[in-house]
Amino acid sequence: MQTNQRIDGSRLVSRLAALASIGATPEGGCRRLALSDEDKAGRDWLCAEMRALGLDVKVDAIGNIVGILKGQEEGPAVVMGSHIDTVATGGRFDGALGVIGGLEVVATLNDLDIRPKRDIAVIAFTNEEGARFHPDMLGSYVWLGGMSVAEAQAQADADGFVLGTELRRIGYEGPEKPGFLKAHAYFELHIEQGPVLEHEGGGIGAVTGIQGITWLEMTFGGQPNHGGTTPMKYRKDAGLLAARVNVFAYETTTRIPGQLANMGFIRVEPGNVNVVPETVTVTLDLRNPDQARLDEAEAAIRAFAEDMARQMDLTITTRDLARFPPTPFDDGMIAKVEGAAKSLGMPVRRMISGAGHDAQMMAQLCPTAMIFVPSIGGLSHNPKEFSTDADIASGANVLLQVVLDVANA
Repeated sequence: MQTNQRIDGSRLVSRLAALASIGATPEGGCRRLALSDEDKAGRDWLCAEMRALGLDVKVDAIGNIVGILKGQEEGPAVVMGSHIDTVATGGRFDGALGVIGGLEVVATLNDLDIRPKRDIAVIAFTNEEGARFHPDMLGSYVWLGGMSVAEAQAQADADGFVLGTELRRIGYEGPEKPGFLKAHAYFELHIEQGPVLEHEGGGIGAVTGIQGITWLEMTFGGQPNHGGTTPMKYRKDAGLLAARVNVFAYETTTRIPGQLANMGFIRVEPGNVNVVPETVTVTLDLRNPDQARLDEAEAAIRAFAEDMARQMDLTITTRDLARFPPTPFDDGMIAKVEGAAKSLGMPVRRMISGAGHDAQMMAQLCPTAMIFVPSIGGLSHNPKEFSTDADIASGANVLLQVVLDVANA
């Protein structure tokens, strides 16, 4: 593995800042919800940057954007990527670093007049966050073939806007079939989104895989009544059941090893201060590196909610929003990330990803690995999300080395 090539850290930071200015928020973060006007502006900027670097830009029917640098030989490409959509209160680095890091690798190859044997591609997947349309990782899931284009385009957001209509509105329903580009390998550079690297001496994370994820939506039905005149024992309070389920979900994390739980959305109707809630809709995000333990937690939460609903004379309906099993990455590609970091004199540690990423979809198609860089304070999905210029440049240099190694093998 050659280690004399280096990316231009200032150029990488400049491109990140340019993208961050699109959808910038007063708090210093970004709001580029998938298929919004801000996402369109980000996509337009990205396509222009790709073309300026000499990439052949293609867009598929779900809006995934692919820029291809031709190699010396025909065959599957070495792919780098991530996403540029954000959550509503997002930061400047999540997702964007993987795409902009890929652009910087291509720019460096152009600078050095290097034309690798294999094609190299940069891809920005649609709606990775799942903040607007379900499920998360939607674009890469369709790319994989796990969901049809028609089913994906039929998804509606909380305000009733339909994905396919929004995709056409912003001009990014492309002619290509998802999955049209065959991948020899896939690499994703990403901020850690957690505190481990920062607390353990920094450096690079060689990601071994992604834990399993289950998203559920539960709707509890009760009886609205006056909050000041209805004695507590006569109430059918959907809000109380939601609270009990939330506490129980938290308790599963204290007794099931590796279990995580989050009730991230709660909608109360009619939502008046002096009215007993009639309907409460909540979401549950359950995660575990072990599928059996994840199944155990889900089953326990479902059973508890149903039992409580019977005792309280309430109704309950449950809907699956997303299910992704634990995903191990390729041992050989993980070793290449480790080797590149060590050859560049960087500390490196193997670690699992707590968050979902497009890499978990791509891992089902080709050998895959991820490269983590430290997140200051462990913050992500937060306007204060931050990684230092030095750390993101280090991650991009590791990306450059492994991509060159695999593309020329």
